[in-house]
Amino acid sequence: MAITKSGSKDKEDRLLVLAIDVDNDLYRKTKISGPLTGRSQILNAAKELALADPQDPDSNTMFYAVKFHDKLKDEGYLVNVATITGSELEGYHADREIARQLELVLESNKSDACVLITDGASDQRVFPIVESRLKINSVQVVTLKQAENLENTYFTVLEKLKEPHYARIVFGLPAVLLLLFAISYAVGTGWQLPVGLIGLYLLIKGFGLEDAFINSFKGFGFSADRMSFAFYLSCLLFLVAGLFIAYGNYTSSMKITGVQALAVANSIEGFLIVLPIAMLLFLIGRVIDVRATRHVFRTFKYGIYMGSSLILWVLLYSFTEWLNGQIYFGQLLEFTLLAIVFGIGISVGAGFLRRQVLLSKRLKDKQVVNELGALIGRISKVDVRHGKILINTSFGNPVTYGVDRITDILPDRVVIS
Repeated sequence: MAITKSGSKDKEDRLLVLAIDVDNDLYRKTKISGPLTGRSQILNAAKELALADPQDPDSNTMFYAVKFHDKLKDEGYLVNVATITGSELEGYHADREIARQLELVLESNKSDACVLITDGASDQRVFPIVESRLKINSVQVVTLKQAENLENTYFTVLEKLKEPHYARIVFGLPAVLLLLFAISYAVGTGWQLPVGLIGLYLLIKGFGLEDAFINSFKGFGFSADRMSFAFYLSCLLFLVAGLFIAYGNYTSSMKITGVQALAVANSIEGFLIVLPIAMLLFLIGRVIDVRATRHVFRTFKYGIYMGSSLILWVLLYSFTEWLNGQIYFGQLLEFTLLAIVFGIGISVGAGFLRRQVLLSKRLKDKQVVNELGALIGRISKVDVRHGKILINTSFGNPVTYGVDRITDILPDRVVIS
């Protein structure tokens, strides 16, 4: 099936036949990273993917891209072929990775227009990303003939439901709703709590924050086999205790004063009393984990997070104390000013320590990958004074990144965001 967007027949145009794997099945199943350019690279990758999972439609998309490339080349067009991949997290992460890989491909293969090869409607949301960088002359949608009847559609749906992204929506969300209503009925809190939590989820979903939360929790790596598990569990217990204290303060304040604003302020104050202990336990657990996995460079990030959280805690606690009449407004301003100064000190100190670590590390000639594991290139120069690293990409083009983009330094590679 072909959807033609432009009828250009100018054979002087440099065309790019571009296949897109949005959910990065290629890396998940074969450990082959995008982008791929050239007929032989794509054919080899498509064969590996077809052997790893014969039912995956992305291998057919790549084969079709090579076939269409050959057809255009036989007709006399100046044409090249490439495959770019997104992320299994989909959403923003996939779009960002597609944009990055497309820019790498265009740096090494100057093109005037492209022919986009996709395997269905789910890939069409990337059209604006491609069109913002390259004109699209034609869109080819690869449809498997076997999937046109009802029986094979049934099996296609079953295969899709095995993927985490779709399973969370089809099975996970209804299961959470049923559990919330069951728990609410058991404890006698009514329907308000489940409806409120559902509203919170829809709010997170509407602003596109779901993937960010899921990715953050995936990175924690909770395991009962690690020493850090005891600190995480203690952190959770203190948070639960804080919620009970907050609820107790709210109910007692409503009985005594009957003022909603004061009751809410007392509730927040009760929760904030135990919050620093929970934060400290969580930070200790994270430091233990990163040291055990040799991700020592991440301790700077967690240190900054901890400092920012403490600043926020001071501001919230001071504000609730002012609402309760425990401190004067002038004291509130003093605490706010001290929190701001403390925050600036944390940022400057963390930046200084990070640069000192870079000076002690031999980063030159190390491989550079992004947080999704895709190879970017090798470090050719480190400019600590200006906070820059120069990377030669796999296409031989130099790219400059700030050292603040470095999220991890491993023995064999450097990870950047």
